[in-house]
Amino acid sequence: MTDIVQLLVDEFTGFFGIRHWMEMFRSGDYQSLLTWKGLQSALSPLIPILLLIELVRGGLYRTFKVENYKMPFLIYIVNRFISRYLSIGAVAYCIGLFEGHGLLKADLTWYWFIYGYIVWELAHFVYHYLGHKVRLFWCLHSTHHAPEDMNLSVTYAHFFLEAPYADIIRTTICLLLGVTPPLLFLIMFIDGTWGAFIHVGENLLKDGRLGFLNKILLTPSHHRVHHAKNPLYMDTNFCNLLPIWDKAFGTLQQEEKELKIEYGISRQIRRGHFGDAYFGEFYALFIDIKRAPGLVNKFLYIIMPPGWSHTGDHKTAKVVRHTYLQQATGEPAAPVS
Repeated sequence: MTDIVQLLVDEFTGFFGIRHWMEMFRSGDYQSLLTWKGLQSALSPLIPILLLIELVRGGLYRTFKVENYKMPFLIYIVNRFISRYLSIGAVAYCIGLFEGHGLLKADLTWYWFIYGYIVWELAHFVYHYLGHKVRLFWCLHSTHHAPEDMNLSVTYAHFFLEAPYADIIRTTICLLLGVTPPLLFLIMFIDGTWGAFIHVGENLLKDGRLGFLNKILLTPSHHRVHHAKNPLYMDTNFCNLLPIWDKAFGTLQQEEKELKIEYGISRQIRRGHFGDAYFGEFYALFIDIKRAPGLVNKFLYIIMPPGWSHTGDHKTAKVVRHTYLQQATGEPAAPVS
C-alpha cells in the first residue's frame, strides 16, 4: 500500500513538475535557480498550473465538460507507462550517430541561437508536415488531433510512438545543420513550453491572437486553426513558434472571425472514446489496405496523404480545401491531384 501511495505521489509531483521546488523548500538552498538546469526545472510547473487554472475557471463559469478533458488524460496516463524513455532514447541515439557530421558548429551565442531556432523550426515543420501528408505518420499524429475541444490537456494527447519519430527527424536535421546538443536542448525547452501553451483553451484565453504578437509568432489562435477540421483550415500552420516556414511554403492561415472553428478530425469518431482516438486511424488504414487491389495500391495507401484513394476519388485535405476555396470565390472547381 505504501508503494502505491508513493507511486501516486511521484506521478503527481512529476506531472506538476514541483519536485525541484519541494527539494529547494526542504533544503532552503535556492542557488540552483542561478543555473540554467535549475531554471528549467523551476519553470516546468507553468503549463500544468495553467491547465489547473483553466479547469477551475471552466468550473466557475460552468463551461467545464468532463468529456473535453477525459480522453487527453487517459492518453497521458497510458503513455506514461508505455513511452517514458522512448523519446529520450531517440534523441540520445541521434546525437551519438550524427553529432560529428554537422556541416558547422553552432555555439551558445545570441546569433547562433537565432540560427539554431530557424533550423529547429524547419525541422519541426518537416516532421509536422509529414505527419499530415503521409498516411502512416498521420496514424501516429491523429491522436493529437482527435479531441473535439481545445484546452491545455490536448498537449498531452499523443500516440506513444509519435514523440520518438518526431525527435528522430527534428534532432537529425538540427545536428546535420550544425545545432550542437547544448543549444538544441535549450531550444527544445523553449519550444516545448510554447508548444504546450498554444493549446490554451478559451476558458483561460478567449482571444488567442495575443494582439500584435499574432503578426510575429505562431499564437494560440494559429494553433486553434491548425487543430480545426474546417476545409479552409485543414493542413495549415505547421510551425510552432516562428511562422517563417509556413510563410515560405504558403501554409500560414489566419483565424477568420466569422468562421467558427470545428475541432477534431474529418473521420467520424466516437466522442471521448479512447480506443477510437488512439487506434482508429490504424484500423482505417488496415481496412483500406485490405480492400486495395494489388501490392502497389496497398503500399500507396501507406505513404500517400490521408484521403487518397486508388479509385481516384481523393478526399485529401488539399482537395477538400481547394474545392472549398473554389466554391467560396464562385469559380468552377478545377481538378486537383
